[in-house]
Amino acid sequence: MEPYSRHVIICTGGYCSPERLGRSLYTLLASLLQREGLLFGAGRVKRGETPCLGVCEGGPIVVVYPEGVWYGGVTPQLLERIVVEHLKGGKVVEEAVFHRIDQPRE
Repeated sequence: MEPYSRHVIICTGGYCSPERLGRSLYTLLASLLQREGLLFGAGRVKRGETPCLGVCEGGPIVVVYPEGVWYGGVTPQLLERIVVEHLKGGKVVEEAVFHRIDQPRE
């Protein structure tokens, strides 16, 4: 199996986003990844969902690994920017980041 370049996890539960907007973002992510050519090949992106990321506010939450970048308050427009700018272009959408997981230093 070919490795993935990144893994995107979307919270689809109702704690951080009572309207459960993460569910529609998860569906939208599939079409955006397809549109941007990120479903196959060396730059392919894996998407996943979880009912809770433990933040419980400021959602929907979208997390991108291996960078460990957490985006909050994600709208469909912001998700599109994350896909185009971060996942495809390699540039984090800094103004939407609310948390980063420290990467181990070598």
